[in-house]
Amino acid sequence: MNFDVTAIPTSIDMFHCILFASSLAFSVLYLSRANKVVSTVVEKPVEVIKEVEKIVEVEKPVEVIVEKVVEKIVEKTVEKIIEKPAVLKEASNDSALQLLALLQQESRFVDFAQEDLSGVADADIGAAARIVHSGSQKVLNSYFDLAPVRSEEEESRVTLAEGFNAAEVRLTGNVVGSAPFTGTLVHRGWKVTNVKLPKISVEHDTSIIAPAEVEL
Repeated sequence: MNFDVTAIPTSIDMFHCILFASSLAFSVLYLSRANKVVSTVVEKPVEVIKEVEKIVEVEKPVEVIVEKVVEKIVEKTVEKIIEKPAVLKEASNDSALQLLALLQQESRFVDFAQEDLSGVADADIGAAARIVHSGSQKVLNSYFDLAPVRSEEEESRVTLAEGFNAAEVRLTGNVVGSAPFTGTLVHRGWKVTNVKLPKISVEHDTSIIAPAEVEL
């Protein structure tokens, strides 16, 4: 392509000055807007990082609160065991003394028990024992209703289940381990189902088992 050198202006007129000034102004405006865009793009990651750091700082106090709650729950799980003392009751002396008086009256029981039998022949002791036996049996049958504790025959094999009444059955021999127990019934035991002792007056002295006797 051939250029006409004569067409190039040799002097600067007013129109070319205005055109140059406008181009320069548009260039400055373009560069300033580009800087704003760049600065906006750069600032956004900085704001995101700040928000992430704030979330991490909030989580730390939550962990401390949870630990304190657990410690309070553990302190409340303490239990105390208090043993209750056994309650004792006094036995009535009058009933026991009354029974001794009846045995003495019917079988001379106290006389027989207090007698020194070391020099007495076995035959004589047997004769006296027969009197004590018949009189004692009369007292028991008259004033007490008796029944065996166990219904099985003696010398038979019995099994005691777990939770058996230790007041009714006494274990003897080689007692090892825990129930159930199996053994031989040596004695059926006795229990009183009814008591029919006679009534006594308030003035009666029950400590006198048998009055002294004076023959005139």
